[in-house]
Amino acid sequence: MADRLALTVGEPAGIGPDLVVQIAQQARSHGLVAIGDHDVLQDRARDLGLPLVLREDDGGPACRQAGRLTLRHCPVAASVRCGRLDPANGPHVLEMLRLAGRGCLDGDFDAVVTAPVQKSVINEAGVAFSGHTEFFAELCGRMRPVMMLAAGELRVALATTHLPLRDVADAITGPLLAEVLETLDRDLQRWLGIERPRILVCGLNPHAGEGGHLGREELDVINPALDSLRANGLNLVGPLPADTLFTPRSLQGADAVLAMYHDQGLPVLKHAGFGEAVNITLGLPIVRTSVDHGTALPLAGSGQAETGSLQAAIDYAARMVQAAA
Repeated sequence: MADRLALTVGEPAGIGPDLVVQIAQQARSHGLVAIGDHDVLQDRARDLGLPLVLREDDGGPACRQAGRLTLRHCPVAASVRCGRLDPANGPHVLEMLRLAGRGCLDGDFDAVVTAPVQKSVINEAGVAFSGHTEFFAELCGRMRPVMMLAAGELRVALATTHLPLRDVADAITGPLLAEVLETLDRDLQRWLGIERPRILVCGLNPHAGEGGHLGREELDVINPALDSLRANGLNLVGPLPADTLFTPRSLQGADAVLAMYHDQGLPVLKHAGFGEAVNITLGLPIVRTSVDHGTALPLAGSGQAETGSLQAAIDYAARMVQAAA
């Protein structure tokens, strides 16, 4: 059982503090250590009309009682107003992530669960930041993490993440596919306990290239890469046309899908479980999960934020920790 899951509060002006306060209202089967500003959480609890007792983290098992939460204080630089971004707090957001990630690497935490951040305001603070995935990869000394989202038993990983569509075809190479698929195969075994995962691989082009008539990437790049990986024991199916791969019949028996680019796979995943899906970073020496949504600034402090995705991320992180134990 996971006794110490680090939970970063995220962008303080967004719904992250709301979600953390709301999660704390229930008795929990997993111990959570929130990482964020003490006053921000207390103020947000008052805004929501919810009780909250914060206990300073002493390194022991975290609180699980309803209405109580263990906290590692990480102070904001500027006062926080719901829905109002302030670049002065950009470094605060990154420090929460650093404390959580370093704590995992040092054995202080079992996993990291992250509430949403606002990339734009961190960049406006003068810090180049493309996302949680890349941040934790750099912190852990790994160059190519793999983003995977899960909704129920549907898991979709991405060969490329935040790229303009015109750049995707050039980014799909044999070495890239080998690294991503080997990571996906290894971590499905390591973190989820799936023996010899069955992975469906999307083609890049419509109809998976239609035998070269709608693009040659499948013939020249994807097929050779998959053949080589199959020879090394990976259980891969594809490349398959993405428009039919995601039908229930095609997904039967599949443990994961590899999509070639962000909007090829994630619309289907989010349609299947938006608000309850989990973002998982593979390829790291630590467990990291997150919500499937953004900061929802207009909802901050309103009591309308829904905790489904954060609760799913917490449960998924605990499941991964237990599978690897």
